[in-house]
Amino acid sequence: MTPTRRILLVEDDRFLRRACEVSLRQRGFVVATAADGEEALRKVRAEPPDLVLLDLLMPKMTGIEVLRAMRAEEATRGIRVLILSNSSREQDAEEIQKLEVSGYFVKANLSLQALGDQVARLLED
Repeated sequence: MTPTRRILLVEDDRFLRRACEVSLRQRGFVVATAADGEEALRKVRAEPPDLVLLDLLMPKMTGIEVLRAMRAEEATRGIRVLILSNSSREQDAEEIQKLEVSGYFVKANLSLQALGDQVARLLED
Protein backbone atom coordinates (compact mmCIF):
# COMPACT_ATOMS: atom_id res chain seq x y z
CA MET A 1 0.00 0.00 0.00
CA THR A 2 1.34 3.44 -0.92
CA PRO A 3 1.48 6.08 1.79
CA THR A 4 -1.13 8.81 1.63
CA ARG A 5 0.02 11.67 -0.56
CA ARG A 6 -0.36 15.22 0.70
CA ILE A 7 -1.40 18.07 -1.56
CA LEU A 8 -1.48 21.80 -0.92
CA LEU A 9 -4.18 23.43 -3.05
CA VAL A 10 -3.55 27.17 -3.47
CA GLU A 11 -6.56 28.90 -5.02
CA ASP A 12 -8.23 32.20 -4.11
CA ASP A 13 -11.61 31.31 -5.66
CA ARG A 14 -13.51 29.73 -2.76
CA PHE A 15 -15.91 27.73 -4.93
CA LEU A 16 -13.19 26.28 -7.15
CA ARG A 17 -10.95 25.59 -4.15
CA ARG A 18 -13.72 23.65 -2.42
CA ALA A 19 -14.68 21.67 -5.54
CA CYS A 20 -11.07 20.62 -6.17
CA GLU A 21 -10.51 19.82 -2.50
CA VAL A 22 -13.55 17.53 -2.29
CA SER A 23 -12.70 15.80 -5.57
CA LEU A 24 -9.08 15.12 -4.54
CA ARG A 25 -10.10 13.90 -1.08
CA GLN A 26 -12.51 11.43 -2.68
CA ARG A 27 -9.46 9.94 -4.42
CA GLY A 28 -7.77 9.43 -1.07
CA PHE A 29 -5.39 12.39 -1.03
CA VAL A 30 -4.83 14.47 2.09
CA VAL A 31 -5.59 18.05 1.02
CA ALA A 32 -4.62 21.29 2.75
CA THR A 33 -5.72 24.59 1.25
CA ALA A 34 -4.48 28.17 1.08
CA ALA A 35 -6.37 31.18 -0.25
CA ASP A 36 -3.38 33.42 -1.02
CA GLY A 37 0.32 33.27 -1.72
CA GLU A 38 1.53 34.22 1.77
CA GLU A 39 -0.58 31.50 3.39
CA ALA A 40 0.67 29.01 0.79
CA LEU A 41 4.31 29.75 1.54
CA ARG A 42 3.74 29.46 5.31
CA LYS A 43 2.09 26.07 4.86
CA VAL A 44 4.71 24.76 2.41
CA ARG A 45 7.48 25.69 4.85
CA ALA A 46 5.68 24.29 7.92
CA GLU A 47 4.69 20.96 6.42
CA PRO A 48 6.05 20.33 2.92
CA PRO A 49 3.45 18.53 0.76
CA ASP A 50 4.12 16.00 -1.99
CA LEU A 51 2.53 18.33 -4.54
CA VAL A 52 1.38 21.96 -4.71
CA LEU A 53 -1.51 22.93 -6.99
CA LEU A 54 -0.78 26.61 -7.51
CA ASP A 55 -2.91 29.39 -8.94
CA LEU A 56 -0.92 32.23 -10.52
CA LEU A 57 -3.17 35.23 -9.92
CA MET A 58 -3.78 35.59 -6.18
CA PRO A 59 -3.83 38.25 -3.48
CA LYS A 60 -0.77 39.13 -1.36
CA MET A 61 1.73 37.11 -3.45
CA THR A 62 1.35 35.78 -6.98
CA GLY A 63 1.87 32.12 -7.77
CA ILE A 64 5.12 32.99 -9.54
CA GLU A 65 6.40 34.78 -6.41
CA VAL A 66 5.48 31.71 -4.32
CA LEU A 67 7.22 29.44 -6.83
CA ARG A 68 10.36 31.62 -6.85
CA ALA A 69 10.48 31.55 -3.03
CA MET A 70 10.00 27.77 -2.98
CA ARG A 71 12.78 27.19 -5.54
CA ALA A 72 15.14 29.47 -3.60
CA GLU A 73 14.90 27.42 -0.39
CA GLU A 74 16.58 24.05 0.08
CA ALA A 75 13.66 22.55 2.06
CA THR A 76 11.04 23.37 -0.59
CA ARG A 77 13.07 23.35 -3.81
CA GLY A 78 12.18 19.79 -4.82
CA ILE A 79 8.44 19.94 -4.19
CA ARG A 80 6.45 19.25 -7.35
CA VAL A 81 4.17 22.06 -8.51
CA LEU A 82 1.24 21.89 -10.90
CA ILE A 83 0.07 25.32 -12.07
CA LEU A 84 -3.70 25.95 -12.11
CA SER A 85 -4.38 29.13 -14.03
CA ASN A 86 -6.18 30.90 -16.82
CA SER A 87 -3.18 33.11 -17.49
CA SER A 88 -1.96 32.83 -21.04
CA ARG A 89 0.60 35.62 -20.70
CA GLU A 90 3.76 34.64 -22.52
CA GLN A 91 5.84 36.25 -19.78
CA ASP A 92 4.22 33.92 -17.21
CA ALA A 93 4.80 30.86 -19.39
CA GLU A 94 8.50 31.69 -19.80
CA GLU A 95 8.97 32.30 -16.07
CA ILE A 96 7.17 29.08 -15.18
CA GLN A 97 9.40 27.03 -17.46
CA LYS A 98 12.50 28.40 -15.72
CA LEU A 99 11.05 27.44 -12.34
CA GLU A 100 10.57 23.80 -13.25
CA VAL A 101 6.92 22.99 -12.81
CA SER A 102 5.43 19.53 -13.32
CA GLY A 103 2.57 20.76 -15.47
CA TYR A 104 0.10 23.50 -16.33
CA PHE A 105 -3.64 23.03 -16.00
CA VAL A 106 -5.94 25.63 -17.61
CA LYS A 107 -8.79 26.40 -15.20
CA ALA A 108 -11.18 27.41 -17.99
CA ASN A 109 -11.07 23.79 -19.17
CA LEU A 110 -11.18 22.39 -15.65
CA SER A 111 -12.49 18.88 -15.37
CA LEU A 112 -12.19 17.57 -11.82
CA GLN A 113 -11.75 14.09 -13.28
CA ALA A 114 -8.86 15.20 -15.52
CA LEU A 115 -7.27 17.19 -12.68
CA GLY A 116 -7.47 14.17 -10.37
CA ASP A 117 -5.99 11.93 -13.06
CA GLN A 118 -3.08 14.31 -13.63
CA VAL A 119 -2.42 14.63 -9.89
CA ALA A 120 -2.47 10.83 -9.51
CA ARG A 121 0.01 10.47 -12.40
CA LEU A 122 2.37 13.04 -10.90
CA LEU A 123 2.34 11.28 -7.55
CA GLU A 124 2.74 7.72 -8.83
CA ASP A 125 6.52 7.56 -8.51
